[in-house]
Amino acid sequence: MRAAIRIVLALAIILLGYLLLESIMKPIRFNKERVKRERETISRLEDIRTAQVAFKDKYGRYTGSFDSLITFVKYDSFPVVRAIGSIPDSLYLEGMTESEAIKLGLIIRDTMYVSVLDSIFSVRYPIDSLRYVPFSDTAQFFLGATEIETASKVRVKVFEAHVINDILLHGMDRQLIINYNADQFPRLACGISGGTHQQCRKLGVT
Repeated sequence: MRAAIRIVLALAIILLGYLLLESIMKPIRFNKERVKRERETISRLEDIRTAQVAFKDKYGRYTGSFDSLITFVKYDSFPVVRAIGSIPDSLYLEGMTESEAIKLGLIIRDTMYVSVLDSIFSVRYPIDSLRYVPFSDTAQFFLGATEIETASKVRVKVFEAHVINDILLHGMDRQLIINYNADQFPRLACGISGGTHQQCRKLGVT
């Protein structure tokens, strides 16, 4: 009987030790995975911002559509003007300018077109994944674009992309997500407001 009691007590001690260790390790594992997901998500948000800046450079506005943004990056191009030829040293020393050399035919300007994808990322960049939140199967970022009026009555074009923590941390411990949302801003966002690049960071819900 005493042997059985000792066995039960030993098992209870082992169980309590495991539960104590697990209560310590669970938040550690959660934070490690959270940091990894946030890092990857911020990188993706920065890529969205890069694509939006390129889109605005060409069309004078941002887009609130991932279909339009991805199609632009995949298939559109930028014009690049290059100069063919040069000013001879003797004429350069005499003060000849490039515009004068162009008039004399010494330099020819030629326009070529460069792929947007190759210009801002690389041809191997998985552009079709731009809309998706990392570590999720089908969850997409929110993307919005509009025009606002500043306090000085100047109208500026802005955009924002963001994801809420409930999506970003999907599949992780629910109670720890609730605790994290209570202590931190509940979304990661990136955008441009008033012509100023926002750092991709945690924001409150608006």
